[in-house]
Amino acid sequence: MIIDPLRLQTTVAIIMCMALPCILLAAGPGIKAPYGEELVFTQQQYQVPVLIKKKDNPVLRIMIHNTGEKVSFTDGFQLNLSGTTDLKDIKQIRLYYAGNDSSFTNLSNISKMKLLDSKDRLSTIMWMGNQELSVGTNVFWVSVELNDKADPLHRIFVRAIASMQGHQNPVAIPRIEGVPLRIGYALRQHNEDGVHTYRIPGLATGKDGSLLAIYDVRRESGRDLQGNIDIGLSRSKDKGNTWLPMQIAIDMGKWGGLPEKFNGVSDANILVDKNTGHIFIAGLWMHGVLNAQGKWIEGLNEDSTAWNHQWRDKGSQPGFDVKQSAQFLVVKSEDNGKTWGKPVNLTTMCKQADWWLWAPAPGQGITLKDGTLVFPTQGRDKTGKAFSNITYSKDGGQTWKTSKPAERLSTTENMAVELSDGSIMLNMRSNKNRTDTSSSNGRAVAVTGNLGDTWEQHPSSRGALIEPTCMASIIRHDYVEKGKKKSVLLFSNPDSKTTRHHMTIKVSYDDGKTWVNSKKILLDEGKSRGYSCLTSVDNNTIGILYESSMADMVFQKVNLKELSEP
Repeated sequence: MIIDPLRLQTTVAIIMCMALPCILLAAGPGIKAPYGEELVFTQQQYQVPVLIKKKDNPVLRIMIHNTGEKVSFTDGFQLNLSGTTDLKDIKQIRLYYAGNDSSFTNLSNISKMKLLDSKDRLSTIMWMGNQELSVGTNVFWVSVELNDKADPLHRIFVRAIASMQGHQNPVAIPRIEGVPLRIGYALRQHNEDGVHTYRIPGLATGKDGSLLAIYDVRRESGRDLQGNIDIGLSRSKDKGNTWLPMQIAIDMGKWGGLPEKFNGVSDANILVDKNTGHIFIAGLWMHGVLNAQGKWIEGLNEDSTAWNHQWRDKGSQPGFDVKQSAQFLVVKSEDNGKTWGKPVNLTTMCKQADWWLWAPAPGQGITLKDGTLVFPTQGRDKTGKAFSNITYSKDGGQTWKTSKPAERLSTTENMAVELSDGSIMLNMRSNKNRTDTSSSNGRAVAVTGNLGDTWEQHPSSRGALIEPTCMASIIRHDYVEKGKKKSVLLFSNPDSKTTRHHMTIKVSYDDGKTWVNSKKILLDEGKSRGYSCLTSVDNNTIGILYESSMADMVFQKVNLKELSEP
């Protein structure tokens, strides 16, 4: 229902904001206004999420190209909000002047807002008083702040109709054919709670219906392990509309007498046992640092700057000891994620002694129809070469077993999904795609019917789902429609062969044999780190947590109707 905008309250604030990647979605051709016929107006929209808990969301860029001399621009812009689901979702609208900088940075808040008292009840006037326009390009941004109770399934649409002359004689600005922008939730933002960066999303739905989002809490920098990194958790009891304060699920502290920056835990995966409701989080722990030759560095302290990565050089080595190899930890919750037990180390139980590395694959694990619990995992074999596999438990998480590698062509991060026939499909990041932009660029896909004892390449492998070599997510969504049980496969990743941008959800109606191009949903066209994780929120709703161009961790919901078969 559309609400009368006269009820919309606005204020003015002066703030600085993060840069927006300048990716053009739509722009008018530009027209001249009667300011000595020297000013040409255009507008551009970007398909990015509009976020709850983020103070400024850039929704529209207006550009005035001044072909003459410097001029004092005392007018404003008439905006149209038709296409916005519910104007009560909007808390404030602001107008910024950015000079000739086309990005959303170095801004001056120059806005005042007036609602038109006319038949067009969805229009507003933004004006700035007296703004000097330089010769050349002058950039204005329209920004929206949402109310905390905005509905994540709603959308926001703002476009400029006209430039105002003394607020009386509108001069039309070329129309854009943009689309209403989806609302999302800024679950974790850069520097929030004193944390430098949040990375590596995992998302699952508890047996009680709560949502559980996990991520790396990278306290001092955005860099991968080794570092001061814990596994954080956010819970929602209302299907993602609001979220409780962050918890820490895994923190190895100053174990072994080393500083926290030498006891990092990263790349977590979350698994919900659908039978018991117990929840498991797996994470990779590094104690100290192995140098490029694979030798553990002695005498590390707070002032030490040594660094290495488990996938780099010999940063993790054969063997089981914490001074030889990165460690696979699991924590468990029996109360839907409210509290967590102490970490249990599975390294000796499951890792082969000659493997350089055995680690969780970030994202979400699954429960098979027969009750088997499955973590997607990854590692480096006895030669240091990367592989993907699964790790499973048939006794509710008491004991675990690791399968044979699924692919021999250097694959890493992966997620598993159970197909209609009970077999397991593993969808894998392929390192080959770093240099392959041909028709063979695509996720590696393998299938097993015996818990990874043997694997077969799936027909969709290396060609159906393009990637810029990045973590991705795949889930099976089971639902009931008109009394009939149905299911689809859903996949998310940056929809590109070269760059981590255009975060997209895709759907398959035939167990992943084909993916329906006409049904894919673009969430964020901006450049980002690109990791994502999907979950089934309820029968009719899909949830996704991803690394966005607008915030470190963004949660969004999608109505299943958008992905259902015609």
